[in-house]
Amino acid sequence: MPLADPHPAPASLSIIIPMLNEAAGIQATLTRLQPLRASGVQLLVVDGGSTDASVALAAPLADAVLSSAPGRARQMNLGAQHAHAPALLFLHADTQLPPGEEQRAVIDLQKALAQHAWGRFDIQLAGRSHWLPVVASLMNLRSRISGIATGDQGIFVRRDTFCALGGFPNQPLMEDIELSKRLKAHSPPACLRQKVISSGRRWDEFGAWPTIRLMWRLRYRYWRGVSATQLAKEYRDAR
Repeated sequence: MPLADPHPAPASLSIIIPMLNEAAGIQATLTRLQPLRASGVQLLVVDGGSTDASVALAAPLADAVLSSAPGRARQMNLGAQHAHAPALLFLHADTQLPPGEEQRAVIDLQKALAQHAWGRFDIQLAGRSHWLPVVASLMNLRSRISGIATGDQGIFVRRDTFCALGGFPNQPLMEDIELSKRLKAHSPPACLRQKVISSGRRWDEFGAWPTIRLMWRLRYRYWRGVSATQLAKEYRDAR
């Protein structure tokens, strides 16, 4: 049996997945990423205090499952602190890289980061609502015009740039919007047309148009200067 290399090649990409009570889907999400992990991609899961079996299910399928105070921004920042690679990809627990094209997506991401400091993928929403393709198209169009990305789109960034800008702001909502604004002020994003597949469960559960109206209202109010803490309360109350 050959001995393990005592000096393995450093990871070229670290994928960071924040998680909270995702037992229903985290195993499938991580299983799809195992070929990337086998090729040297570092896979970090950051748990925010799950009370289900999420941690036990994730542990065999990740390089590390880290424990964090709750809050997606805190979780992703902790993951970045433990990342070994010069490139970071923040992937939500209910989002997957293009099925069957994960290796290609990583190659294209790395090519994009050779020219850009950061970027994101286009998105496709999976769910029951017939409006989800329209919602996804509007998200992609808005992002391409505004240069602002959402976490559902799989934000990727050079680690040195992420650290220089202070990472995700420690706020309970809109952390992806705020990071995008900071990154955009640094340089324009790479907008990859490959589509990550993200769960449309919130649109299915609460209705497509009520959810669209809620999210646009919250983003407008954030743009007008309402605090993320207040908006997080409104979001919880609306749901």
